[in-house]
This record gives sequence, structure tokens and C-alpha cells, in this order.
Amino acid sequence: MKFSSKIEKCGLSPMRKFHPFAVAAEKRGVSIYHLNIGQPDVQTPPAFFRAIREFEQPVLAYAPSPGIPELIEAIKDYYDKLDMHFDASEILITTGGSEALSITLQCILDDGDEILIPEPFYPNYNTMTRTCGASIRPIPTCPEEGYHYAEREKIEPLINEHTRAIMVTNPGNPTGVILSHEEMEMLVDIAVKHDLFLIGDEAYREFVYGGQKLQSFGEFADRASENIVVIDTVSKRFSACGARIGCLITRNKELLGHALKYCQSRLSVATLDQVASAALYTVGPEYFAAVREEYKRRRDTLCRKLREIPGVVFDTPGGAFYLMAALPVDNADKFQQWLLEEFNDNGETVMFAPGAPMYATAGKGLNEVRMAYVLECDKIERAMDILKKAIEVYNAGK
Repeated sequence: MKFSSKIEKCGLSPMRKFHPFAVAAEKRGVSIYHLNIGQPDVQTPPAFFRAIREFEQPVLAYAPSPGIPELIEAIKDYYDKLDMHFDASEILITTGGSEALSITLQCILDDGDEILIPEPFYPNYNTMTRTCGASIRPIPTCPEEGYHYAEREKIEPLINEHTRAIMVTNPGNPTGVILSHEEMEMLVDIAVKHDLFLIGDEAYREFVYGGQKLQSFGEFADRASENIVVIDTVSKRFSACGARIGCLITRNKELLGHALKYCQSRLSVATLDQVASAALYTVGPEYFAAVREEYKRRRDTLCRKLREIPGVVFDTPGGAFYLMAALPVDNADKFQQWLLEEFNDNGETVMFAPGAPMYATAGKGLNEVRMAYVLECDKIERAMDILKKAIEVYNAGK
């Protein structure tokens, strides 16, 4: 049977590809510390579940393709409080931030097109781009420079006749890098100058640990109305990954018109999830403050323990809940499989996401990993003790 050449260019998610090996390890009685996937363990606000219990419509009907008005208004109010003002018609509800990204790329990319993305990047960007027939042209970074990329001199030389957009995650996944306001402004200037879309994936906006003001590329929507696209989601912000509710926000009316075609072709986003997600936006700032402080403790614990492991190269992440690190091993993918199949410390081992699939540049990231600090501090400490011992045993056996 013949399959699409586009999908055959895509790889498996590095966060999920080792799942069968993890299942086999657990069947052997090995406990695993999961740092491989960004699944928060903090409590989802009770308002979400209360809204579901109180839902009493006689028929669970299709929702409108652009989303239910209650949720759109809740998101609009959220941005109003950040002093970013969008019309309800400029917000489309999607099945998670992933669908918002996929729809956006399907609307703007053709065969042979390119999109600029700083590497390492969220690896599903590769699948989303490849299935459009396009490719990622990476903005290079390295762990020794803290994965910094926001320099005009690094970005503008990469733009050519095939470039259609720049896409960044801010705060960064997998690096935790945060853009300054001046760096964001520079990216907007480049996008306007070269007539490019600038897509801001802002799933982790609330998670910043230096007391910074919450930022969004939506701040520049008035000045770059044709260029700016904001991707948002309830998944991480409200610890509601299973709700699968996101949104696409832009002032570009032509893009909105094309995006609506995709929204209509998948009919609608799940009604109950939208109703419950609208209720999430009623939680107060104290929720975010508490969650932010908890993640900061976990970040600091992870960084402290990593400094105890000789040869690890990393920079303290400023936001999100991920850390990218270069390990003193030959190949992180091979090392991860060994951790699951051959190694345990008192019946325990650890999982992370190998870094190579987060790069578009061949050969880069082979010894790098992404760790999600979504476990409690004592579990992170134990996981890093296991990692330290595992590196010693692995390298001694080569």
C-alpha cells in the first residue's frame, strides 16, 4: 500500500515513543519517574467539574463551529485584563492549542514553503509543518548560550523567497527561554518588514518565575494586524490538558475566513469541554500565583540537583516547566532505552524526552534531553539521584 510522502517524513513524538518500553518496565515491577511529558499534577480548578455537573441541557448538541459565545467572551475578558482588546469575531475556539497550530499552518503553508522556528522546538511542529508539504528552517541555538536566539543578525539571513512565517513558543518549550519585550518587538519588526506571519504559541504564558509582566504578541496586534497570530490553550494554564480546548486569535480577517473552513469541516469542538473551560476563566489571580510558586520550587530543585551531576550543561529556565540539558552520554535516545530495559536503582528508573527530534538540523541534540518538572520536589530529587547513578553506570559499561 502507498502512503503519503508527507506523513512518511514525520517521526514519532519523543515524549511518547518510549511508552511501550515503559509499560514493559512497569510489568517487571520497575517504578518510573516521568519527566518526559508536560502533564501537570497540580489540581484542575473545581469550577471546571462543577460546570459539567450543573449542565442540564436536554440535548448535547453541536456547538457553533467558531466556538460557544460563553467561552469566546471568557477568553476576550481574560485578554482585556491584560490590556489586549480583541473582538469576539477575532477568536476561534479549537480542539486544543495543537489544532489551532495545525489550522494556522494549513492556512498559510504550501508545498516547498518554509517556516522559521528556533531549535530546539516542540517536536510536533515538525509533523504539523511536514503534513503541509513545507519544512522548518531552524534558527540555531546551543546549550552553552542558554538557547538564546532572538537576534536580528541570526534571523534575517535565514529569510528567503520560500519563507512564510516565524513561529516561537514564549515562554519556550523545550528550553524555558523567555523573550524580553524588546526581543518581541524586534521579531514583530522583522515580520512586518518581510511580510511574514508571526505565530506566538503562548501555552505557558502564566509560568514565568522572575516577576515579569505577562506578555503576549497580542500586544502588537494593532500595529501588525495582518501578521500576528496568537495560539492559546487551557491545557497548561489551568492544568486541564484533557479538556482539549484552545484558540486561534488574529486580526487578519482573510486568515480567519480560511481558518473557519477547517473549523466547519470538523463541525465543532466538544460542547461540554467548552462549557467547563469557560468556567475556568472565573478563577482568580491567587490560583496562578500559587501554581507559579510551586513550579518555581520544582525548577529550583531540578537545577540544584542537576548541578550535582558532572558534565551536564544547562541554563536555568525562565519560564514554562521544562528544562533542556546536554548530558554526558553519547546518545540520549539509546540512553533512554537502556534506562527502561536494563537499568534500575532499587526498582526505580527515570524517563525524559530525547532532544534530537526537537532539532531540524541533522546531528544536533543527540545527547540533549528535555525534562518536565511536573513532579513534586521530593520526586524530582530522587529522579536526579537515579539519573546521576545511571550516567555513571552507563558510561562505565561502554
